[in-house]
Amino acid sequence: MEVIYERCCGIDVHKKMVMACVYTGVRKKEIRKFGTMTDDILELVDWLKGLDCRIAAMESTGVYWKPLYNILESEGIEVIVVNAQHIKAVPGRKTDIKDAEWIADLVRHGLVKASYIPDREQRELREMVRYRNDIVNERAREINRIQAVLEGANINTKH
Repeated sequence: MEVIYERCCGIDVHKKMVMACVYTGVRKKEIRKFGTMTDDILELVDWLKGLDCRIAAMESTGVYWKPLYNILESEGIEVIVVNAQHIKAVPGRKTDIKDAEWIADLVRHGLVKASYIPDREQRELREMVRYRNDIVNERAREINRIQAVLEGANINTKH
């Protein structure tokens, strides 16, 4: 099968750690485990840059991929977020290392389809709008709760 990316990274993302596998040449790969705190992610970025890796792919598992995506993107590394259903490995023994290797192998041969991720400004705007909606909804729930308590105490708030 044709190799599209000589140097690429597959990342298996979890809540407390990420497992990264980088292909560094023909049949050469390096695998490392990193934490998910900002310093750990920056260490991952330094490692990728040190290996001259310019593209990385990861599953879109929960929300754990977001901080990783933001930092990799800001550091100039192309990031592909892939729907987990599209890259399921062959059933059998499953480990974090095998998952990272599998993702890296798929990227290497150009077999992954990137999910649509809006640009940073749009992502931030979406987050603010969602947060505002949450606050407005919470305010309405509190007003209704207070109204119910007052009515239960036979206090009429309507004039």
